[in-house]
Amino acid sequence: MVMVLSPLFLVFMLGLGLTPLALAQDDYRYRDFLNKHFDANPRGRNDRYCNSMMENQHLIRPCKDTNTFIHGNSNNIKAICDDRNGQPYRDNLRISKSKFQVTTCKHIGGSPWPPCRYRATAGYRVIVIGCANGLPVHFDESFIAPRQ
Repeated sequence: MVMVLSPLFLVFMLGLGLTPLALAQDDYRYRDFLNKHFDANPRGRNDRYCNSMMENQHLIRPCKDTNTFIHGNSNNIKAICDDRNGQPYRDNLRISKSKFQVTTCKHIGGSPWPPCRYRATAGYRVIVIGCANGLPVHFDESFIAPRQ
């Protein structure tokens, strides 16, 4: 007896094999997002904080011009990727419905190579992120929401 596999079945099986690879890549991108932009319990939120965090997170070779750290609960950040705490924004991005405590670190000149010096700006902001498979993978911007 000869068994014939339909092309649809083969495509289905191929999809099952590739799904874990795509999810693994998204998981890597999410972990990279957290490394670059998440600090649950910051200490200080001043220039010294920025200088330390940028170095500890390996964002200084060369000196990154600007980086924002989001503080609080990572589940609240993930919720921006769905309707619990986010809504669609331009170019396939998501904007948070709530403000987040953030610290933005801006390179204050000099050489683009270490030692890097940063100026901290702390505040509460609405944030805009990119998501993949329900996970934050790109920080786009933060801004003070207009009063309503």
